[in-house]
Amino acid sequence: MKLPLAGLITLMLLSSMTTTAQEIQWMTWDQAIAKNNESPRKIMIDVYTDWCGWCKRMDKSTFVDTAVVNYVNKHFYAVKFNAEQKEEISFGGHQFKFVGNETGRGGAHELAYALLDGKMGYPTIVYLNEKYERIMISPGYKETPGLMKELRYAREEKYKDIPWEKFRDGDGE
Repeated sequence: MKLPLAGLITLMLLSSMTTTAQEIQWMTWDQAIAKNNESPRKIMIDVYTDWCGWCKRMDKSTFVDTAVVNYVNKHFYAVKFNAEQKEEISFGGHQFKFVGNETGRGGAHELAYALLDGKMGYPTIVYLNEKYERIMISPGYKETPGLMKELRYAREEKYKDIPWEKFRDGDGE
C-alpha cells in the first residue's frame, strides 16, 4: 500500500502528537518554582541518578502509564531531579551544589540530600505542597496502583487527616 506524501506526513504528525500527549510534562527545579510562583500547585519530584536501573524502569513503565501521566500533568508540577547533577541551584536563600567524595568518584547534590533527609536511595519521589513544605518522601520503585495512591494522598491532602501507612493500607479511603 502506497501512501501519498501528504498522507504520510499527516500520519507522522498524528503519531508524534499522540506520543507527546502520553508523557509527563517534566521540568527542572527552577521551572517548577517559577510556575508554582505564578500558579500554585503541589510538586512531585522524581529524585534519580543516571546509573539507577529501577529509575529507568519507572521511566519506561509507571511514568508512561496513561492514568499517571494525566493525573500528574493535571495536578502537579513534575520535576526530574538528578541527585548527582553538577549545576548549582539557588532556593530559599541557600545555594545548593554538588558535593563530591574524597575519592573523586560519586557524590550528591545538596538539594537532593536536603529533600531526602540524607537517605540517598533511588528512585525516590518527594512531594511538596504549594508552599514548598514536604508532604512525604517515598523511596523505591513503584507500579502504577501504588503511585496513583500516593498522588491522591498528596493531591487530596489526606496527609492532613491520616498517616500515609493507614491510607496506603486502605483504612483512610
